[in-house]
Amino acid sequence: MPTNLPPPSYSGPFTVNASITIDAPIDKVWEVLLDFPKYTECQVITDKNQKPLEDQTPTEGKYLLMTVHIPATLDDSTSPQTPFELITHIQPEVHRIAWKNLLPPWLIRAERWQALSTTDDGKTLYETREVFAGAGAYAIKFFLGKNLVKSFEAMAEGLKKRAEEHK
Repeated sequence: MPTNLPPPSYSGPFTVNASITIDAPIDKVWEVLLDFPKYTECQVITDKNQKPLEDQTPTEGKYLLMTVHIPATLDDSTSPQTPFELITHIQPEVHRIAWKNLLPPWLIRAERWQALSTTDDGKTLYETREVFAGAGAYAIKFFLGKNLVKSFEAMAEGLKKRAEEHK
């Protein structure tokens, strides 16, 4: 099956991918994927000063402050990371969303895409990819690579579980 992810706009030494088939209609999965208010513990829409906005609807040009554990865990005794990202694309007509980090690109350039498509049997395929470039991409690959893959897979599994519970 062809991918619904757009081609990467750049290359880098490290790319993380995950995908999963979800037994729910694409519009339901899209609704769950964009239900940012349900993710308030781990991602918040903010202004450029990281002040949470009243409207938590993901929109191009808004910022995203995330609290993530790598690898994914619900154990709050481990120190989370707090990436600050810019939402660059919301494409409901093709079921795609993307954001990028705000670090200097020479240090770390990273862009995360998530996309949905309908499979031949009417299920939904979720795909995600993040390409890491810049000098820091090598350190990310070495120190976090395997756990980032696990985290992406955990996100896919979590989306599947939530969407299938509410289809």
